[in-house]
Amino acid sequence: MNLTRRSLLASTLPAVLAARSKKIPIGLELYSVRDELKKDPIDTVTRIGKMGYEVVEFFGPYIDYPLATVKELRKVMDGLNVKCMSTHNSGKTLFENLPKAIEYNQIFGSTMLIQSSAGGRMPKIDDWKALGEKLNDVSVKLKAHKMRTGFHNHASEFRPLEGQLPIEVLAANTGKDVILQLDVGTCVEVGQDPVAFIKKHKGRIRSMHAKDWGKEKGYRVLLGEGDSPWKEILSAAEKVGGLEVILVEQEGADLPPFEVAERCLATMRKLRA
Repeated sequence: MNLTRRSLLASTLPAVLAARSKKIPIGLELYSVRDELKKDPIDTVTRIGKMGYEVVEFFGPYIDYPLATVKELRKVMDGLNVKCMSTHNSGKTLFENLPKAIEYNQIFGSTMLIQSSAGGRMPKIDDWKALGEKLNDVSVKLKAHKMRTGFHNHASEFRPLEGQLPIEVLAANTGKDVILQLDVGTCVEVGQDPVAFIKKHKGRIRSMHAKDWGKEKGYRVLLGEGDSPWKEILSAAEKVGGLEVILVEQEGADLPPFEVAERCLATMRKLRA
């Protein structure tokens, strides 16, 4: 069968257009509005949804919500057309209270249960290998529920330990279906290259925390005003990282949290335009 240039273009164009039109939603890690969330989860999620965020990510304390609150939050999200694609969880939740986490994430509609940090001291490389085995075990248990687990890095994982980077040891000792949720700001802070990290771990950057860092303000710098090369990061994450959701995160700022969240959303939209 002979393929002309025209027929080849015709056969490949739909796939190209589909790839280009893939819309990766922009969400907010609710730690960004943690004080407001603690006071009133329903009102906080409502305000974030009305602001234009398409996704929210709950963190640690959600596991202690009454069941009725979790169900009410899902109703609110459905009414706003907001999704919860992932949650942040402590090691204790994932390794000791997984059934409850599964139940709550099923209600939220979340399919990614991410470990938010290593928790405690991890002074040896063998500690990271052991953590990898624990995450592999959780991964197996979650597959039956069509869920995945993963790990959210901090700066310490990008600092050498016994001549190796803990994040690379963790990646090497976990299955490919264990998500490496990249926290951009902490990677940039220690002088590591987030783009190179994404390209090295193709298909594993399913979720990313869009948090910036700058030499003068540290993590208080607003998204897009720090040292992170966002255009290159987003391009790599979308093309090879397997990115499914972008989660804005702001640990602090010189402005009120809701105003910061709104500004960060506008910035991310411009970066992706």
